Amino acid sequence: MSQQNKHACVFAALGDETRLSIVKRLSNGQPHSISELTKGTDLTRQAVTKHLRVLEGAGIVSGIKSGRESLYKFDPEPLNQAKGYLEVFSAQWDQALNRLKKFVEE
Repeated sequence: MSQQNKHACVFAALGDETRLSIVKRLSNGQPHSISELTKGTDLTRQAVTKHLRVLEGAGIVSGIKSGRESLYKFDPEPLNQAKGYLEVFSAQWDQALNRLKKFVEE
């Protein structure tokens, strides 16, 4: 998978409010079980599992077995890479817009 596709996968995974809330809960640095992630929400275990699979596919979370239970932890690296991509992309657009502005003003 290309870097650009990886970034698109991260953006798509984070494009859902429920998945964003799961990432927020996991971002405290501690692994959480599916049961812990459903507490205080209207989500079923099945719904949380579905969202965790999408986040796992994007590399944002990883599951680890702990006995009969799976614990999920947050991995910030895909977000850091996507942020770096956006910064480069943004700088390229700024340069292009500055060139256009100079051209129009001349």
